[in-house]
Amino acid sequence: MIAQTDNPGSHLRQQAVDRPALAPHEAARRMEELGRIILAYSEVTERLQQSQEQLRQTVESLREELSEKNRLLERRNRLAALGEMAAGLAHEIRNPLGGIQLYASMLTRDLADREEPLRTVRKISAGVRRVEALVGQVLQFSREIVVNPRPMDLAAVVSQAVEHARKTMDDREVVCHITGAPVLPAKADPLMLGQAILNLILNAAEAMQPNGKIFVTYNKPPEGSEAKQFHISVRDMGPGISPEILDRIFNPFFTTKESGTGLGLAIVHRVIEAHDGTITASNDPAGGARFEIRI
Repeated sequence: MIAQTDNPGSHLRQQAVDRPALAPHEAARRMEELGRIILAYSEVTERLQQSQEQLRQTVESLREELSEKNRLLERRNRLAALGEMAAGLAHEIRNPLGGIQLYASMLTRDLADREEPLRTVRKISAGVRRVEALVGQVLQFSREIVVNPRPMDLAAVVSQAVEHARKTMDDREVVCHITGAPVLPAKADPLMLGQAILNLILNAAEAMQPNGKIFVTYNKPPEGSEAKQFHISVRDMGPGISPEILDRIFNPFFTTKESGTGLGLAIVHRVIEAHDGTITASNDPAGGARFEIRI
């Protein structure tokens, strides 16, 4: 006799043959469940991808913000060091200036009847006064700026600054356009903030040829801004700021004007910082330079 041996494969095939086929509704139910599982997996995968992209964008934004903060901190430290050095030099210069002015005034009296030497002495006195004015600006820059914030109307401060610049704008045939709410309540030092805005408007007027335009815009900060109260921008239609000097524009004693002292924008920078704000300079896509204040 030939012994029969078990064949595992034949048993599996037999079980498959003996297993009853799924009913159509059961097969449909299982397919539906499988579809839901696949859809849920796809949704989870998509959410993970979105989260990863949002995280990447957040990290990139934080890196850019950190880089900007480091740049501003470096500039602040540099300005503080320059201010200390300038203050020391200003005090050293002011002392002998008083003596020079005293001797010049004595010579003026002694040479009252001699026109030619008197003219020379007057030139010396005028030169001393110019140096004294520069020393005064240096000391103003080097002193700690203390602001006295109080409730104010930003619209009125801007309007007053424009009015104070009227003569310079008229002389240079420049007009100023103001855009902003009729009233914008804020809390700041109106005197110092107004002086800073005036300085920016005067710089803009001097940067342009006749028939130029200045655009002063102020508003509440948009959502996501670091500012808590307002934004102010002053834009001109001049040649703009050369890229190579853009990072130095707020440095003390840096100027592109023939008769400038280079302290105007440095003082503006310190005034805005004293308000816990920031000021930036850039070239507007429409042309000209743009200074933006955020407080």
